[in-house]
Amino acid sequence: MIHTNRSTTGQQLYKRVTKLMGNRFEFSVVSEDETGAEEHIQAAISEVDRIEKLLTTFSKDSQTSEINRQAGVQPVKVDKEVFDLINRSLKISSLTQGAFDITYGGIDKSLWNFDINMKTLPDPLLAKEAVRLINYRNVILDANTSTVFLKEAGMRIGFGGIGKGYAADRAKMILQTRGVKSGIVNAAGDLITWGTQPGGKPWTIAIADPDHSRTPFSTLNISNVAIATSGNYEKYAIIDGRKYSHTIDPATGFPVSGIKSVSIICPSAELADAMATPVMVMGVKVGLDLINQMQQIACIIIDEHNRVFCSNNINIKK
Repeated sequence: MIHTNRSTTGQQLYKRVTKLMGNRFEFSVVSEDETGAEEHIQAAISEVDRIEKLLTTFSKDSQTSEINRQAGVQPVKVDKEVFDLINRSLKISSLTQGAFDITYGGIDKSLWNFDINMKTLPDPLLAKEAVRLINYRNVILDANTSTVFLKEAGMRIGFGGIGKGYAADRAKMILQTRGVKSGIVNAAGDLITWGTQPGGKPWTIAIADPDHSRTPFSTLNISNVAIATSGNYEKYAIIDGRKYSHTIDPATGFPVSGIKSVSIICPSAELADAMATPVMVMGVKVGLDLINQMQQIACIIIDEHNRVFCSNNINIKK
């Protein structure tokens, strides 16, 4: 446990970093004593563990894996929590006209493997065949029986674009229920804040410079909101001198280009997480148009020429 900056009231910030859902999670809570902070953070970790077991595709025992196994065969009964998350995912797919789609799971590493070993582009015909099964409209939900059915054999769902944000929201809720009045849950860059720092100042969040991911290009003072950033600096392949980001356009099976990073700010980490990728897919103009039509959500986009675009309701300090 790391603790920093004790305030005059005796409140102190306690932090813990751990690996969950295959990613780096950092929990920060404001508390008067280390033992209490440790117990609170452990409860939040247990909650993320529980969610991971439901949503992971890396375990045969998860409900997600069972849905994928029964694709084209039969509906699968799932917990209400999983059903509701899929339902919300489909609504975001509809809102973004398929730029966000949890049925992307059919695109496997044989097509795109974003690392230094990838030297050539995949065959466009193979890419087109891979995206054939990506279609959120083929996820059939039955609220009466709490079942999920993937209509086509070979379809796969995955929660890579929304699961970390959902887990961050749930961890925050657990911490608040336990009486933690201020804190941050940072799920590999998808983070949610509430309350204030010890001493009463708002949290200061840095937005990474896409060309130097450890250097902030801007800072925001925030509280009681979430922020998620999707960028081509996290995972990419360089082929023939051109950078290809790990964000795949569900319509083509090829990576998107034109945008270096998208940051979404709104009250929910789940929504921020889910909206960052489709804005990258949609492009600057269409993405901003969509965000500007939505309530309580803001967006910062940096394009490949390092131009900064913001939604109507935000001012940033560079």
